[in-house]
Amino acid sequence: MARERPPGRGCGTLRRCLLGAALLFGLRLCAELPRPGPRPPAGSSPAGSSPPGPGPRLPGLHLPPAPGPPRGASRRQVTYVRSGRRAPPGNHSSGTPEPGCCGPRGRPRRKIACNHMSTDSLATDSGPEKKPWSSVCLDDRFGLAHQIQKKQCRLYSLGLGSDDIHFEVSMANDGCEVHRFDPSVKSAHILEGQRLWYHRLSVDWRDPHPAVAAQKPPSNTRKLATILNEFGHHKIDVLKADLESAEWKVLENLILEDVLEQIGQLIFEIHLHWPGFEVSGSDSSVVRFWYSLLKELELKDFRLFYSYKDLSKPQLFLKKDFFNASSCYTLSWVNTRWK
Repeated sequence: MARERPPGRGCGTLRRCLLGAALLFGLRLCAELPRPGPRPPAGSSPAGSSPPGPGPRLPGLHLPPAPGPPRGASRRQVTYVRSGRRAPPGNHSSGTPEPGCCGPRGRPRRKIACNHMSTDSLATDSGPEKKPWSSVCLDDRFGLAHQIQKKQCRLYSLGLGSDDIHFEVSMANDGCEVHRFDPSVKSAHILEGQRLWYHRLSVDWRDPHPAVAAQKPPSNTRKLATILNEFGHHKIDVLKADLESAEWKVLENLILEDVLEQIGQLIFEIHLHWPGFEVSGSDSSVVRFWYSLLKELELKDFRLFYSYKDLSKPQLFLKKDFFNASSCYTLSWVNTRWK
């Protein structure tokens, strides 16, 4: 006689089988998913796969390059700065690029406060023709005030035909050795007073090509590293630059050649109305290039402590009108490792 099966037993067995199968499928799916961990460095690709695009990305880039131009286009793209920093001594992995542009979450790097700044160059009748170059930090923790007191301060001023030298004269009167570089100076080297030098030189992001320089009179254009070597100067307490859009390429050269380690404070007038000399590409690639330079300054422990927006300038950003903006800003950084 056939044994009677309890009601519902078959359905329960089927339900348990389905739940077990679903659980196994879920466990296998979780095992195949990528586990959380450090992101692969920019430019690397998993084993057995090829990176997208025409070739691998260069190591050390802090921002991904902009999408390339359409096929057939010949527009040159900008390059991004690669930091010269090496891996920490404890890290034995070779060829590992440093982290991306942004620091760890929860530790934002903000503009630092400077409690003592020079105000001599801010005239009471300051108008559109005056520039507020009163942006050196004189806090004791950064050493500039101490160097001025000992008469051991050195200032380099890079300009292109600027007539406003109030800041340079003020710093020379305070005890700084001031060197002003301007290709419009009539003589090669002029000493005014005891501490103010004029040099008929312009600072560029490259030296003249040796083959061309050998066939022409000596060029008045030098990289800053070359000038430092020729003058026998190892440190600059303050570097001021007003280069009419050449500042971006000069700043890139200072970063790539590690000249920033020899500079205590930077005072740069930056221009945003057009990309700048030898900087080309789409608007997004130009902004990425600018941003990569500013992030490299931060990675080298330079902190912004002063900014000024010149509203007397046209309200242009990459040849586009922007309300309440300016095509010209004065920015000042201090090297927090400077002693």
